[in-house]
Order: sequence, then structure tokens, then C-alpha cells
Amino acid sequence: MKIPVHRQLASPENAGRGKPAFTLVELLVVIAIIGILAAMLMPVLARAKETGKRIGCLNNVRQLGIALHAYVDDSGGFYPERATQNRWPQQIADNYGRNVNLLLCPSDGPNPATWETDAVNFPADAAPRSYIFNGWNDYFAQALKISPDDWSALEQAMFANRMKETFVRYPSETVVFGEKRTEEKDYYMDIFEPDSSGIVGNDIVGIVEQSRHDSHGPGSGSGGSNYAMVDGSARFMKFPTSLDPLNLWCYDGPSRAAYAISY
Repeated sequence: MKIPVHRQLASPENAGRGKPAFTLVELLVVIAIIGILAAMLMPVLARAKETGKRIGCLNNVRQLGIALHAYVDDSGGFYPERATQNRWPQQIADNYGRNVNLLLCPSDGPNPATWETDAVNFPADAAPRSYIFNGWNDYFAQALKISPDDWSALEQAMFANRMKETFVRYPSETVVFGEKRTEEKDYYMDIFEPDSSGIVGNDIVGIVEQSRHDSHGPGSGSGGSNYAMVDGSARFMKFPTSLDPLNLWCYDGPSRAAYAISY
């Protein structure tokens, strides 16, 4: 007859004894590994976040392009009139549902500059704005042969003529909307407008932003920016393909080559 053996139950005080535990060195190694993995993942996550912002920005310029087309269809084929108030953001506002958030690129600063201060009467013009509209300088200067006096009037938004969409020779390769630098207030991309030192093309070298996305920073000459084209398409273009080897802000072939910027 076997006599049962009574096993001694482990007391709570003895329950954890004999189990292996991490040493301080092992804990430090684990922490170091976690830190290395986090450092490796952070750039990937940052790039993924910026990609989402770039896509959001591209959608914005696409929606603005659609709104512009609707405006043109209702305006006898003409683009918005250049004005000192009631500028293009306000003129086409009904066509983008007055959603001024479309004027702001998600990758831009929280409050990009704009000229208008009357937010009551011109809320779209006064809204923070990341985009700039084609001023069609080459058309007015070449096709209409405007005089110096007329050119001055054009710069002051007092020139009566407007640009017609059908005048653009290469609609799928001509920019109508692009991105501007955060601190700049301009509404129009003017390739002939001189800066304070008299250098022609201040908008090309100092106002248009070609490096907002996937770059080393705005104005860095790397990455690229988003553009809406005359035909209604929108695309991301790497620096500096909107201006070199052809200036895609120009309406016809000769001026596209003549006013290209070499980098």
C-alpha cells in the first residue's frame, strides 16, 4: 500500500524565487535596440506623413482647376479679370463652394501671406493662401503688343483685356495654378514684373515655390511642388521642371523657350 506524499505548497513569499530576471545590462541593451528601431522608423513615418500632405495639396489644386473651368465656361471662355480687389480667389469662390481651406496647402505654414485685409467683403482674397495664378504676361506683352503704359496698367490690375482659355497653345503642358512661398503675398505669377532692384522676373526667382514637397525645405532647390494645368489636370513636378528647360507658365512655344530659367 502506497503512502501518499504531501507536497508543500509554495507560499506567496516564495512564489517568485528561482525565476530568471533581466539584468541591468540586458535592460539597457533592450532599450538601446528600441531606440535604434524608433530612429529607423521615424524618417519613414515622416515621409509617409508628408506624402499624405502632398496628395492633399495636389487634390486642392485639382479642385481649384475644376472651379476655374466652371468659371471659364460661365464667362465666355475668359479667365478671371485681374483686379486690385475681388481677385481670382474671390471671383471663382462660388465654384469651389467658398471652401477657403482649398487655398491652403497642408504642407505650407499655418498662415501663409496674402495681400487682402478686408475679410468681410473679400473673404476668399483675405484667406491664408498657398497658391498663385498665372498672370499670362507673355500673352499680353506679345500677342496684344501692349505699350509700356499698358504694361504698367496691367501690373496695377487696370488693363481691360482678359486672357481667353483657348489662346493657350499647349493646355496639358501649361501651368494655371502653382504654389507660392509662404511669406509672399502675390496673387499672380508675373514673369516680367521687376523686383526692387529692377531685375525682371522676380516672381520666378523669389515668389514661386518649386520645392515644397519631398525636399530639404522650401526654396532648397530639391523635391518639387504641385501644379494645376490649363486642361484641368494636376500633377507633382520635380524642381525645376516647371521653368527649365521650358517655362511652363508661358502660353506659347516661342515664349516658353525664351523665358525658361536655367538652374
